[in-house]
Amino acid sequence: MLAELTQLGTLFAAAFGAATILPFQSEVVFVTLQVGGTLPVSALILVASIGNVLGAVVNYVMGLWVEHFRYRRWFPASQAQMDRAQRWYARWGVWTLLLSWAPFGDAFTVVAGVMRTHWIVFVVLVTLAKTGRYAVLAWLTTQAGG
Repeated sequence: MLAELTQLGTLFAAAFGAATILPFQSEVVFVTLQVGGTLPVSALILVASIGNVLGAVVNYVMGLWVEHFRYRRWFPASQAQMDRAQRWYARWGVWTLLLSWAPFGDAFTVVAGVMRTHWIVFVVLVTLAKTGRYAVLAWLTTQAGG
């Protein structure tokens, strides 16, 4: 039981980190645990999704506060980059959050905070995207013989 909890904790941490600005890759942990076969795939999808969504929530909250630091020298994005991201989000709207599962999708979760997207809409769309990604990954791993 302790081994399974440790594995799920590791998956949660990897999924959480992967959704933030930290350089994590949750897919490797997910597939390794799925192939190991000691945990139900549904538990893997659930834990990875919760961790990934909560990591995206951290990005959203950062987006709520990022405007306070926008003009500091150390700020990681230029004024032009911020303006471009906000214009893009204003054009395509909350539906960009359905791409939050992609490698570049973390930026959308930050911009959603900057643009003050309603938190319920944010959580619903990000949950659909992130859970869908892990479900597809589990299916692909199964198809590959894992």
